[in-house]
Amino acid sequence: MRFSLSLSLYISRRFAGAFFGALGVIMGLIYLFDAVELLRRAATHGDAGLSVILEMALFKLPTTVQVILPFAVMIGAMITFWNMTRSRELVVARSAGISAWQFLTPVLLVALVIGVFNVTAFNPLAATLYKRYQKLEDTMLMRNSGNSLLVGETGLWLRETHSNDQMVLHAAAVRQEGYDLLLRQVSIYISDADTHFLYGIEAKVGALKDGQFRLQDANLFKPGVPVEHFDHYEFTTQLTMARVQDNFATPETMSFWQLPGFIHFFESTGFSAGRQKLYYQSLLASPLLLLAMVLVAAVFSLKPNLRSGGILVRVVGGVVAGFVFYFFSKVIYALGLSATLPASLAAWAPTAVASLFGSAALFHLEDG
Repeated sequence: MRFSLSLSLYISRRFAGAFFGALGVIMGLIYLFDAVELLRRAATHGDAGLSVILEMALFKLPTTVQVILPFAVMIGAMITFWNMTRSRELVVARSAGISAWQFLTPVLLVALVIGVFNVTAFNPLAATLYKRYQKLEDTMLMRNSGNSLLVGETGLWLRETHSNDQMVLHAAAVRQEGYDLLLRQVSIYISDADTHFLYGIEAKVGALKDGQFRLQDANLFKPGVPVEHFDHYEFTTQLTMARVQDNFATPETMSFWQLPGFIHFFESTGFSAGRQKLYYQSLLASPLLLLAMVLVAAVFSLKPNLRSGGILVRVVGGVVAGFVFYFFSKVIYALGLSATLPASLAAWAPTAVASLFGSAALFHLEDG
């Protein structure tokens, strides 16, 4: 039968309405829970007022929306198919010779548009707002310990407090080698609590190992004292490789368009960009993931005749399938973060599994 534009537009409108309705309800619940959690944290430490807490929850919401978007699409598709089945609209469409694949097509197209818009336009907005959320979290809820660390194109900059003294370290170049951090052209400056200079250390090369900066060919400078030279010099630090890795901008604070350049810079410094690669690949896979969730929803909501019963079983089946998929995707994502699986495989595996399950089940139900 020829593809009907009017029917496709009608189904698209029904799905869009159900999707945005489900998404709005989920967003409201998430915003409420996030605000309550931030209020709890502000009560124990920090001096954030209610307006700041509500603002922080609002800044965090778009990033959370990207996580629950596949489930909103799945719920919206199930609601659409259930309503059209109860009103006998799909029964009439089937009797007119329209197959399930034909009235699934407009829903899939709308889901694809939502996925592309999410990656190309909504994600940059979410990244900007999440960055502002983290800044407010640092200042209002005192997330950081007070030591500052910056790793960028100018090298490594570190400020730490040692008893009553302040230490500032700069390394012109850094490179990761296994679990060690190699440094070149290292400069360390020590001052007292009143910012009076006490002494400085300069070295050509060094390494961060076991909670110490191990410097080679180092010179020690003190006011009014001749320069002392050391073949090897060790300086205790609170810095760890995990903290260096965490200091790089979290993937959620970087937009889809910024990630490729950041990954290139990350790897050019010798660091592993596994977390950023995994996030980037998951963004690329997300539009197809929404299509897969539509297929899964159709498995549990398309039924020509409701008189045979089993609606509750299908509802429970859809909910269970959503939770199983969520658990599976989190496990695969964790394996990707730990480098047990390649980033591409970890990012695309949930999409492939959901697509294969939905397609196979629909072919069995619809085409025998």
